Amino acid sequence: MTALLPTAVVADTRRQFLARTSLGLGAAALQALSLGGSAGRASAASDVSGGPAGGLHFTPRAKRVIYLFQSGGPSQLELLDPKPGLDALFDADLPDSVRQGQRLTGMVTAQKRLPVAPSRYGFQRCGQCGTPIGDLLPYTQRIADEICVINSLHTEAINHDPAITFLQTGSQQPGRPSMGSWVDYGLGAEGDDLPAFVVLLSLPSNGAPDQGLLSRLWGSGFLPSRHQGVKLRSAGEPVLFLRDPEGLSPATRRRWLDSLSKLNRRRYEVVGDPEIEARIAQYEMACRMQTSVPELIDFSDESEATFALYGAEARKPGSFAANCLLARRLAERGVRFIQLYHRGWDHHGDLPAKIEALARDVDQPSAALVLDLKQRGLLDDTLVIWGGEFGRAVYCQGDLSRENYGRDHHGRAFSAWMAGGGIKPGIRYGRTDDFSFNVVENPVHVHDLQATILHCLGVDHERLTFRFQGRQYRLTDVHGRVVSDVLA
Repeated sequence: MTALLPTAVVADTRRQFLARTSLGLGAAALQALSLGGSAGRASAASDVSGGPAGGLHFTPRAKRVIYLFQSGGPSQLELLDPKPGLDALFDADLPDSVRQGQRLTGMVTAQKRLPVAPSRYGFQRCGQCGTPIGDLLPYTQRIADEICVINSLHTEAINHDPAITFLQTGSQQPGRPSMGSWVDYGLGAEGDDLPAFVVLLSLPSNGAPDQGLLSRLWGSGFLPSRHQGVKLRSAGEPVLFLRDPEGLSPATRRRWLDSLSKLNRRRYEVVGDPEIEARIAQYEMACRMQTSVPELIDFSDESEATFALYGAEARKPGSFAANCLLARRLAERGVRFIQLYHRGWDHHGDLPAKIEALARDVDQPSAALVLDLKQRGLLDDTLVIWGGEFGRAVYCQGDLSRENYGRDHHGRAFSAWMAGGGIKPGIRYGRTDDFSFNVVENPVHVHDLQATILHCLGVDHERLTFRFQGRQYRLTDVHGRVVSDVLA
């Protein structure tokens, strides 16, 4: 039969056969190498479905993550890391013994001095644990016994884009998969009607978003595109092009999708491109989202008590409060990784007025989310994280007075908090020096935070890998350790 075929057709057929065979063997090898062949253990350890990489390595404490990302760098000195001794050092020069020659951003290179700027805001020791939390966060003060405050985070990045990229993807350089994409790749989705990775953006109430956000922060990088985050919009259609065009009935849409799927599968059999499979899956997900998304964003079934818990802004689409409530609804519906971004924390000048507005935006809804998850029985298996890409410096940027000052970026020591999902509640971990400038006890690097998040989800960060351009990649690169002291 082969002799009857033209030579070119025979050659093409052989090449196609070899290509399909190599892809099939590669995929099998990838599954075995990526997560150590752990799919069997995944089904035994948890009822969550395994993702393309094979599932869990050990029994997880968390099934999902809600990351409340405060974009711009919230000041730990005003919020989570009190330094009352600085009051006596107002306007004194930052000691060289503290700075230790560390590089600064280009925004203060013209300053002749680096004068110490004490916070004008107080702190309270809160809850039975006694964790100090700033007076700008009165609602967070009330959940002190539910959260773990980490005061010893640090990063090498000192500017926004590389710092956010580093925290979200494990690299300061663009092109790597985001954390949510890694989680989707490793674990897959809990449900079928919504994406495993959803992104929500909110603007500050003062209308000053500062730094922009690029979609690559929730991109899939070199992972298949089906693992990228899906952004829900706060105005108009929640997802663009989700609604059927005028005159297209659901039945016609279904027939159209079935025909398109057959064509795509036929093409996949010829070329073996995994992106074709991703495209098929995305079409099917979009079809299911036509029903699930309108129900998701319809808050009419929420009680008045719930709106009172989250605050009046929860009724305003696109606000941080509304997005926190939406995050809880996404968690209830099996979304694996929920990423909120709240912009406006870049306070180089006029910090008091700006931070007061931002704190009001996020304080009540962040605390409400933790309490709401707890009362619904979801906090135990939902990991909530609150923090930014770095902190702020103890020295003043610009003019200094007791009432007004600005702060430069600072990555050598900053703070965040975590709750639920296997995290030990009511503790404060790590310590900085008297200037909140250097970590002096229990440092937690960005890669350590990433490794700990994956650990809570039942994933070994060293074994969740993807081969690309001749090497194995992972979220934590070649670094990272699980911070076992903060685990329950």
